[in-house]
Amino acid sequence: MTLKTVKVPKEIEPLFEAAESMISKSFEKLDLRPESGQVFIDDERYILVRAESLSVNFFSFLMNMYPTMDEHEGLASSSKVLFDMGYSIGQSDARCCKEKKPQYEPLSLLAAGPIHFAFSGWAFVEILESSSPTPDEDFFLLYNHPHTFESDSWLNSDKSPNFCTCHMNAGYSSGWCSIAFDLHLKSEEVLCRSKGDKTCQFIMAPPHKLEAHIKKYKKDKPELF
Repeated sequence: MTLKTVKVPKEIEPLFEAAESMISKSFEKLDLRPESGQVFIDDERYILVRAESLSVNFFSFLMNMYPTMDEHEGLASSSKVLFDMGYSIGQSDARCCKEKKPQYEPLSLLAAGPIHFAFSGWAFVEILESSSPTPDEDFFLLYNHPHTFESDSWLNSDKSPNFCTCHMNAGYSSGWCSIAFDLHLKSEEVLCRSKGDKTCQFIMAPPHKLEAHIKKYKKDKPELF
């Protein structure tokens, strides 16, 4: 089987192939009921939301909520709200997935995350070779999210941000992996298409180690920054 919805190192491809087979079958069970205002996928209730409503427009709304703050403070506050929303959704989806298959090991549940992520329209996921997704303090994930709904929305707008915009994507993946590995994990976007980078790239690690990982990565890859 050739993976279509995610790109990962070869040694963990079998786990992702199994997840893709299962989740793709679930999304084949799409049941639209506009006469009652309902959308179901595999008997789970879903909602469809315009991507721009949860990215550019919502971000601008949040920024306007903090008129007494300077631009830096408003940006930080808005980014945190979006991250926390994504984190909560990611945790909830991962718990739901785990309840359906309690036998999931951490890596198997990790594998289900990017597949569900792709089918539900958040982004494609590419996990890079240097990643080390272990269930301990050494957890490290370096990954790309090509075509995030957030960056696509900003690129289609008339705005040109000079900051990373994919806060909900960072939050969702952090929330999902925190449940999968029973760890407190946090992700930060280091490259973003919204501000002109070639891809949207993230680093995930335990919060107290994240800043050191980011500093080391920027030192090792100065050409990217």
